[in-house]
Amino acid sequence: MTTAVETRTTLRIGPYQVDPPVVLAPMAGITNVAFRTLCREFGSATSLYVCEMITARAVVERNEKTLHMMAFGPGERPRSMQLYGVDPKTLGEAVRIVVGEGWADHIDVNLGCPVPKVTRLGGGAALPYKRRLFQQIVRTMVAAAEPAGVPVTFKFRIGIDDDHHTYLDTGRIAEAEGAAAVALHARTAAQRYSGSADWSAIARLKEAVTTIPVLGNGDIFSAADALTMVAETGCDGVVVGRGCLGRPWLFAELSAALRGEPIPVAPALGRVGEILYRHAVLLSDHDGEDKAMRDIRKHMAWYLMGFPVGSDLRRRFATVTGLAELQDLIGLLDPTAPFPADAEGPRGRQGSPGKVVLPEGWLDDPEDATVPTAADVMHSGG
Repeated sequence: MTTAVETRTTLRIGPYQVDPPVVLAPMAGITNVAFRTLCREFGSATSLYVCEMITARAVVERNEKTLHMMAFGPGERPRSMQLYGVDPKTLGEAVRIVVGEGWADHIDVNLGCPVPKVTRLGGGAALPYKRRLFQQIVRTMVAAAEPAGVPVTFKFRIGIDDDHHTYLDTGRIAEAEGAAAVALHARTAAQRYSGSADWSAIARLKEAVTTIPVLGNGDIFSAADALTMVAETGCDGVVVGRGCLGRPWLFAELSAALRGEPIPVAPALGRVGEILYRHAVLLSDHDGEDKAMRDIRKHMAWYLMGFPVGSDLRRRFATVTGLAELQDLIGLLDPTAPFPADAEGPRGRQGSPGKVVLPEGWLDDPEDATVPTAADVMHSGG
């Protein structure tokens, strides 16, 4: 545990001391202002909680839906926003708008999404293969953010597949061009979310990138996992995604572990019900009750995972239509049921590995800096 605790005062991203060194990964449709608020309430106010992915083109066009997605809580500092894009000019303009309007204090860049609708445009996990294009993106974004003192970080994967690893070059280029930190999801795009993360790649990236922080991501489902990752890889902090789905209190456990404090006892079902209801209220405050109820349904299986809840009651939770109904359903749960040990493991997307969909000829020349046709047509939510 000593190794992990010693790192807690060393993670600085731009002007921000991240203590403990824990980052909530941006997750589309998940890490909106409601969920981030919950995670912050359990974790440390000085950790980082990143907004769901925002498309740079939509920022430039000031898309109304996008501006709503970009909402931050009144006390949320630093405000972390993740941008997606492929064209350096569009990304640079988006950064100038974001910092000019004072909308964010930290900007992260999505280079890890393996979804076909993203990679077929050359975005997400496909982009780092084009080294010169990536270099132009880092240089342009850092230059646009620098006058406002806003740090820019980059989150990426090991590579496209086992035959096309890119992470070491990606880390070195980001470091050379002024990135404030890098984070590695230790899977290839072809793996998607299946199998196991290869934490040894995080250690290799840490050896290659020496002047900025290197964060590790992948398969952190408990406080013990975070301590092990730091001890095995020497990474400067951990990025947590699927592990906190339906379990925002994981941030309390991570904070305690990384500070060398006793880890809080996991909540019984009664307390989980209270947290679930709070989540729904926060969503309602942001989106209105109707949309909030549609949104909260996908969280139900995660919150109730492993607990003794009958199939009929689970179905009713999954089709809930209002806060009053949700409160009634929570009242039917056994409040004394302890948190189940088998709910500590993987949750959220897993699926199967598959071939990565790429633009035609994408692998022909990694030095080609041409922006793919229609690369920035996507709007928010990807």
